[in-house]
Amino acid sequence: MIRKKRNILVITPYIPRLNQSGGQRHSFFTLKYLSKTNNITLICYSRNDEGLSDLKQYCQKVILIKRGPTWSLKNILITGFSWYPFLLVNYINADLKSAIENEINTKKYDVIHCDCLYPILNIPEVKIPTILVDVTIEYAIYEHFVRSLSGWKKLVAPLLWIDVLKLKYWETRFWKQTHTVMMFSQEDREFVIKATGRKDIHVFEDGVDPEHFDLPQKTPRSSYPSILSGASNMKWMQNRESAEIILRDYWPKIKAKYPTAKFYIVGRNSADFFGHLNSKDIIVTEADSVGPHDLQYYYEHCWLLLAPMGSGGGTRNKFLEGMTFRIPVITNPEGGMGNIKITNYQDAIVCDKKEILKNVYKLFDDHKYRQQMGESARKLIKTDYSFETSVKKLNQIYETITKK
Repeated sequence: MIRKKRNILVITPYIPRLNQSGGQRHSFFTLKYLSKTNNITLICYSRNDEGLSDLKQYCQKVILIKRGPTWSLKNILITGFSWYPFLLVNYINADLKSAIENEINTKKYDVIHCDCLYPILNIPEVKIPTILVDVTIEYAIYEHFVRSLSGWKKLVAPLLWIDVLKLKYWETRFWKQTHTVMMFSQEDREFVIKATGRKDIHVFEDGVDPEHFDLPQKTPRSSYPSILSGASNMKWMQNRESAEIILRDYWPKIKAKYPTAKFYIVGRNSADFFGHLNSKDIIVTEADSVGPHDLQYYYEHCWLLLAPMGSGGGTRNKFLEGMTFRIPVITNPEGGMGNIKITNYQDAIVCDKKEILKNVYKLFDDHKYRQQMGESARKLIKTDYSFETSVKKLNQIYETITKK
């Protein structure tokens, strides 16, 4: 018996794109494998239409709503005189809300899939089962940012704390109100269960496109010691903070010990934040969308991926993808491995910040160990972290909530 396909309305706060890392790449592969068993209508919110045509092979219908500037007097005033935090104000849009309402009113949908918290305020109250896929605990990220302020920046901390509290209120509210919530790590799942009292919180086990395992090697490892920070969107403060920690605490010592070493800060908007550091030793660039230097190139070119983090939570797409291409990963407990269940010091390294340099040196000095870790990492991801498998589990959740 051939099962009738569900109609799924997917809402994203960006255009899911194959040539980006993080959430956009995750959303792209989710759509790719969801489309095998579901009819998908996608509504996305973006300033441009780059990458839109790539989605039409997976979606029956794609609707783009153009987004305005983040910083505007209107957004600031709404934030200051309403219960909405600045983060969500940026995604409240009459056209976006109208497009969602129009789809709900003109077509029968089995599930609404909201990919990320940001656009959720535009979804009206409906009886259609709604899934919130919360990539990370948003308010915790901003809380960490406010706590880390120093010097004159502390003067604005009280205003920022108000915004954090508003964000906490809304995020917690939607954890409670949506039909179910999907987080990206067991740690985040347990946090949401404790905050809401709900037991039906799920983990979306992130993965890698299985087609990546058949890709031919693009480039050999560099002949010199090389560190990759990134394959990330540098507008995301966690990614910037990670690169800043490396530059401040580790890179000077690494460069002194290994004079030929190079540090690659690769990712979307990397030049906006780190372009002034670009040199023969610190390479700041975006991966090519079409060309020889794509994400695969940097994963294969560099000796290790170093990603100390200041706060935890969420998923780590760059770890999954890097490990697929045999690059050893070093992070700290705050960075964690998301939902990736590693054998420490075999598949990757999770250690205290004070132990990071020692492990960088060991991997630099021991070619065999570096190679073994890369092979072990690839085997783990290939065996347990396929996007195809992850989306099968997502379909099982659809099945459960549509029967209620």
